[in-house]
Parts: sequence; structure tokens; C-alpha cells
Amino acid sequence: MYRRGTVIKPKTKALAVAGAAGDKKALDIVLIKMRKMSSVCDYFVIASGTSTTQVGAIADHIRARLSQKGERLWHIEGAREASWILLDFGDVVAHVFLDQTRRFYDLERLWCDAPQERFEEEKKPAKRRKRHIPAKKKLPKKKLPKKKKTRK
Repeated sequence: MYRRGTVIKPKTKALAVAGAAGDKKALDIVLIKMRKMSSVCDYFVIASGTSTTQVGAIADHIRARLSQKGERLWHIEGAREASWILLDFGDVVAHVFLDQTRRFYDLERLWCDAPQERFEEEKKPAKRRKRHIPAKKKLPKKKLPKKKKTRK
């Protein structure tokens, strides 16, 4: 279900939201496919943070990332309290929770009949640093000063 003003597909948009949340170290990111369950949207993306500051930062980063991709934010709710921020991008709705608030409302259980998948960011293999081993330099042989012969 495409909404007016949509530039990218709902699945791609949901993954972009999840990736942006992951950039800010969001915990337990889940995508719920709502297409067959509700006419409200195609995907819920649920993420949580450990403090209201982190929840706000996650929401701001999602908003900025999708804005860069040309996606319009239709509505935002809860930004002032920052215990549960809802970002409505039309066919994708992001829920960014404070950890204890998420456990209380438990949206995953509420929508348990909908297909759900955990978002795992692709871990890039760590670049192996090449150890710099200096070339062995041939040091000039030190010439010892000649000992003066002493007569005895």
C-alpha cells in the first residue's frame, strides 16, 4: 500500500528506519509486517533506548535519515516526554520506546499474529591493520677507537 508522496518501497523504508535506529545504538529492533493486519500502515518498526535522551536521539536520527532520502514525516507524537516517540511516515510507523515503557505496552505481543523479524545490522568485518614492520637497516659498524699501546 503506497501512500501519496512515497519515494521508496515500504520494506526499504522500514529497513532504513531500523538502520537509523541501529546507528544510535537502539536496543532490540523489530520489524512487524502490518499489511494484512491493519489498514493503518505496512510496517511497524519498534526500537528502544535506555534513557529519554537516547530515545530522543534515536527519533531525531530516524527523522533526519528519512528526510535525506526524500521521505516526508506525516506526524510525530511523544517527543516532549520521550518515553514513547511515534514517527509516522505514512506506510511505515516507527515506535521508539524507553525500555521499561516498551515492556509495559508490549506491542510485539499485541500484534503477535503479524509476521515479525528482528533487525540485525550487518556487521562489517573489522579491517585488519597491517602491522608496520620497519625494514631492517644495516647499521654501520662502529669502529672502536684504537687502544693506545702502552709500554710496560
